[in-house]
Amino acid sequence: MNQFKKRDLLEAIVGQPASDGDGVKLTRVFGGRDAARFDPFLMLDEFGSDSADDYIGGFPSHPHRGFETVTYMLEGRMLHEDHLGNRGLLEPGGVQWMTAGRGIIHSEMPQQDHGTMRGFQLWLNLPATEKMQPAHYQDLPADAVTQHRLPGGGLLKLIAGELTLEDRTLRGAITGKSTQPLYLDLLLQPNERLELPVPTAHTLLSYIYEGGVEAQGQQRNAELKAGQLGRFDHGDALALKAGPAGARLLVIAGKPIGEPVVQYGPFVMNSEAEIHQAVRDYQLGQLAG
Repeated sequence: MNQFKKRDLLEAIVGQPASDGDGVKLTRVFGGRDAARFDPFLMLDEFGSDSADDYIGGFPSHPHRGFETVTYMLEGRMLHEDHLGNRGLLEPGGVQWMTAGRGIIHSEMPQQDHGTMRGFQLWLNLPATEKMQPAHYQDLPADAVTQHRLPGGGLLKLIAGELTLEDRTLRGAITGKSTQPLYLDLLLQPNERLELPVPTAHTLLSYIYEGGVEAQGQQRNAELKAGQLGRFDHGDALALKAGPAGARLLVIAGKPIGEPVVQYGPFVMNSEAEIHQAVRDYQLGQLAG
């Protein structure tokens, strides 16, 4: 019989200021280096500003191939359009799960010229056998995201995956992926405690975006504060205690793919030859053909 094991914090990572698209200011929480540490995840960006100058340029038309993007809006409105004529409006609390697959050329543009724009974009790798599938989308309005009130008064939003809490199985709108992603947004009240079951071998990350938590591991406890990403070792559960001001955080877990990762900007493949092919396909107008 396996002994129940709480996960210990391996490292705390501080995101770095960055700019993407047409001058959109953001925080790159992780991405671009040491991909194996985060497998199957490739990147997490946090964007958030109440100054339109920081986001108004948006993300004009650009390509993707070989992975999935997950955009989660906390505040603001963003319009997605692609070269196939698809359109989707992301509003507060909404999620877009885009599988770029073989290829897509799309834009993501703000639908406001004032107020706060705030949210996250996560990049999730695809295994080699799935990289060249046709592109497709799942657009979720806020009321399609599973919500669960916690015993301590907090709120759990389950975007992807399945989770059993208090003998109740919660299911997110996004399931059935080969990487078995679990994607949660948590609001914890001051000093609230929570234990989340997580598949033992899954990569586990948690990004604190407000307040702070104590990660209560098998061997030690460790503090994480706003702006820090925690990466955890293997185990059966993530045990958290919110700080005196409470906390808001993302919890992200997934089954590692264990394949080579070769990335060139918006293309993520398994070899240099496949990257060269992606660039040629884009130049010839055949990226999604």
